[in-house]
Amino acid sequence: MQDQILQVDENMLETRLDRLVSEKVEQLLNAEADEITGAARYERTGDRKAYRVGHYERDLTVKAGTVTLKVPKLKGALFESAVICLLYTSDAADE
Repeated sequence: MQDQILQVDENMLETRLDRLVSEKVEQLLNAEADEITGAARYERTGDRKAYRVGHYERDLTVKAGTVTLKVPKLKGALFESAVICLLYTSDAADE
């Protein structure tokens, strides 16, 4: 049987892992923003409680490294993310 050597490009792996973490966390943040505003992004509805007015970037340090997140900004409501609070709480508990 032939011996096969597995080579891993560490930089590529870290980049993909960072991207995966940021995409998943941003999906959770956008779902929270949808819940707070009462409507999905770009959705027109009379039941809307607040409006999206862009996003701001925030660095989050997790076990995979530091990732930059796009956090939704809202007009007419305060965006307090349970996801970010949970990540910071679990990260502080690990220290």
